[in-house]
Amino acid sequence: MNQKAIKQSHFIYWASGIVSICGIIFEVLFGALGSYILGDGVKQYTLTISLFLTGMGIGASLSEKVLKNLVIAFVYIEFMVALIGGFSSFLMFGITAFSPPGTDAFFLYAITLIVGALTGVELPILIRKANEIGVALNRSTARVLFSDYAGGLIGGLLFVFLLRPQFGMVKTAFLVGCINLTVALIVLWLFRKEIKKVGIHFIVGSIIAILLLLGLFFGQAMALTFEQKLYNDPIIHMEESKYQKIILTKDKADIRLYLNGGLQLSSIDEYRYHEVLVHPAMAQADKQDHVLVLGGGDGIAVKELLKYQDVKKITLVDLDPAVVELANTNHHLLELNEGALQSERVEVINQDAYNFLEESDEWFDVIIVDLPDPNDESLNKLYTKEFYSLTRNHLLPGGAMMVQATSPVFAREVYWTISKTIESTGLHTENIHVDVPSFGNWGFVFASREPINISSLSIDVPTRFLTTEILEGLSSFGKDEDEKIKDSNGEVLELKPNTLIDPVLIQLYEKSWEYY
Repeated sequence: MNQKAIKQSHFIYWASGIVSICGIIFEVLFGALGSYILGDGVKQYTLTISLFLTGMGIGASLSEKVLKNLVIAFVYIEFMVALIGGFSSFLMFGITAFSPPGTDAFFLYAITLIVGALTGVELPILIRKANEIGVALNRSTARVLFSDYAGGLIGGLLFVFLLRPQFGMVKTAFLVGCINLTVALIVLWLFRKEIKKVGIHFIVGSIIAILLLLGLFFGQAMALTFEQKLYNDPIIHMEESKYQKIILTKDKADIRLYLNGGLQLSSIDEYRYHEVLVHPAMAQADKQDHVLVLGGGDGIAVKELLKYQDVKKITLVDLDPAVVELANTNHHLLELNEGALQSERVEVINQDAYNFLEESDEWFDVIIVDLPDPNDESLNKLYTKEFYSLTRNHLLPGGAMMVQATSPVFAREVYWTISKTIESTGLHTENIHVDVPSFGNWGFVFASREPINISSLSIDVPTRFLTTEILEGLSSFGKDEDEKIKDSNGEVLELKPNTLIDPVLIQLYEKSWEYY
């Protein structure tokens, strides 16, 4: 084999690894897009991975028809992957903002199948070309396959630890598209002497390069205008952390915090939510020395807790350090939380709440559970009997716990299933709800090792909404929001506790919020 052939064959091995890296990045990127825009991360990752692999199978089958002009076939496949994959995130946000409901899901699944099919064509063509150059069949195939599989691992790691947190989903797609295009152009150059009218192909590649570079430098800003359509108020801060997309909006005096598109708070009425979240449990507890807050990285629940002079220590456990950093640095959030997370009485731990409870040997007088709604498998874990058993095991005798539990109006079955789950751990429970204009009617599950008598509780700290007199009324539920949920035959449903083995809550949540 001459030097030229050796150089070409070596690059084919490298190319197989590089395009595999790009393929796996597009695959997980589509899953991330589906999870962020469509919700239910497990469902979206399952669908996109399944569709991508199906597409690869279709592509591998179609590759049998590519018998001639292997180099040009590979180059144009890479051109298409670069163009379609590169613009995928950008177009997804545009379609979500401007098209009818359901169009975004159809687009995502279609583009996943198409890019998967194109990716499936790549590898067989590279193997044939390696063999055509003159390398022994078993050796060339093994090397290309090794490069392909190893590239898959590298691509996954790059997406999780570098591309998504540093570049975001729009820039990542354009950047990976540029890499696919670069591979195509290098192959075109290495094999230029065996290709007719090679200049035309370089012109096509150059046009795609210009489009991708424009997208790389300006696509993020344009996508922001698309995403702005998804929110009522102007976006003043947006970042993608390792765990989620964090957005702040502002309209006049109203500051709103969104995590992965879900509203977490509005500065106009957050006090109604946080006062009910914190003060009944503090009134119930025999002591208030040590308080645990699970979630609540915005610091506002901690602000309410710091009103109690008896509190010696507050441990806040929030998975995402980016939320805590924003709460400590953004002047809008600092004004809301009054710098609560910087208090000497507060310890912040960035860890998964479930893991923290499994590893910690501390006991607490009060536990405040202020976690996002259970709309995927990872969050569902924090609404299971197993999780609430852990919280019970860290609650001191005479202690109390309050859990945010979504809306008994909009997600009635979800709310009462959460209540049933907490009750199944042996804790005494009471149910309360409050109207929060930005959220609607919102529910909480009040729990303690001891029986709870709401009428005996007293709110003795400064508040804007909650009073001793109002508190008892919050435990009354109307007929369309109480626990007597009836099926189509008029029979009262028997709700089951949510567990790790039987995660009934996810489907209930998705079904409940379908029309809201």
